[in-house]
Amino acid sequence: MTAFVKKLFEPDKLIKASDWVGEKPGTREVYSTLWRVAWPSALESVLVGLIAFFDTVMVGTVGSSAIAAVGLTNQPRLVFFAVFFALNVGVTAVVSRRRGQEDSRSANRCLGQAVMLVIIISVILCAVAVVFSRPFLYFAGANEDTIEDSVSYFRITMVGMSFTALGMVINAAQRGSGNTRISMTTNLTANIINIVLNYLLIGGNFGFPRLEVRGAAIATLMGNIVACVMSIISVSRQGRFLKLRLKYCFTFDRENLALITKIASSAAVEQVFMRIGFFLYAKIVASLGTQAFATHQICMSIINLSFTFGDGLGIAASSLVGQNLGRKRPDLSSVYGKAGQRVGFVISMMLFVLFSCFGRQLMGLFTDEQPIISTGVKILYIVAFSSIAQVSQVIFSGCLRGAGDTKYVAVTSLVCIALVRPVVTYLFCYTASWGVIGAWASLIIDQYMRLAFSFSRFEKGKWKKIKI
Repeated sequence: MTAFVKKLFEPDKLIKASDWVGEKPGTREVYSTLWRVAWPSALESVLVGLIAFFDTVMVGTVGSSAIAAVGLTNQPRLVFFAVFFALNVGVTAVVSRRRGQEDSRSANRCLGQAVMLVIIISVILCAVAVVFSRPFLYFAGANEDTIEDSVSYFRITMVGMSFTALGMVINAAQRGSGNTRISMTTNLTANIINIVLNYLLIGGNFGFPRLEVRGAAIATLMGNIVACVMSIISVSRQGRFLKLRLKYCFTFDRENLALITKIASSAAVEQVFMRIGFFLYAKIVASLGTQAFATHQICMSIINLSFTFGDGLGIAASSLVGQNLGRKRPDLSSVYGKAGQRVGFVISMMLFVLFSCFGRQLMGLFTDEQPIISTGVKILYIVAFSSIAQVSQVIFSGCLRGAGDTKYVAVTSLVCIALVRPVVTYLFCYTASWGVIGAWASLIIDQYMRLAFSFSRFEKGKWKKIKI
């Protein structure tokens, strides 16, 4: 047993002896470094996921139609944020390389150009989102009993797009530099504000107006504004590797813009495929009816907890991969990627127990409607098995993005998310008449396919030769 654990976790056993190009670090050094970078990223990702989790739990006190209304806005909002997610991938990859090269000036020029792009793009997209919110949400699957609440929630949260996107890009740069704690701190603050204001505004407690779904939207907006201000402060201090300089925000730097765009463009294609796939997936489920979609939305909030652990470890691995490639140590990039996956596997086994053994209790946090709880418990068995693949594939994909191998990840998203998942979902939900259970059967197929693709690419090592 001890020999098996050593083979699974020891750095010397994670890559071939011929792949080492420098001094071999010890087990404690590798996992302590990974822990130092990963725990703030993992906690940050969990906290981001908890915003949606608590919104759903607290909106659930209003009723299943309110849960469905908030859930219907998720994919349209993520469609608008796709461009910023892509930009963040480019920023993290570039800054992590510059950190490895100890080139602070180039890293700050990259940050300034990214901030300029975010401000311009977010203002335009915010206007489009507010003006066309109703047709967007009808297309997403809103019905007459959910459309008004959906439009209110969507418009209020999208008004804060500029604040949210600006905070996101600064945090992406900070992660690339190895400073993952600022993201954790800002998102922890946003969560606290969100929960407190949810309590005050959804149900009208302590003399505050009862705003229900609109109250949840205002709470999310205010939390994101405060988080944005904190992120700006984090890059306003002297003596740090990253410092936001206004001159870099108001002048065009072709070299850095081209570099960010080169990496972000592939990530943008990935985001387009992901959003199309997820949008169609949600639309198919929404057409099953309000109760089915409410059940689906609750289970999505729960599975997002497993995604957030993988995403946090993926962010840490991405940063360490980029930094070590910048230091000309591709061997260490491989070691940290695999070490992150090993830790993720242990976490996924704990999540497996949580989802499979405590499904009824988890569903009971959101609703007391027995049909929703009964169906949700069945879905959570699927969630338990899918979490094993989900955590690992998110980490391996994060490593590939950190190396700049975003084209491959984009192709994987096209095949698995944009093509396979919607088609299989439709066949399982309608042709096989499995209803909402069919949507989750298609999800587990998607997760294991993405794991196979990302693991295969990581093992081949072509990402080590990408120049940034």
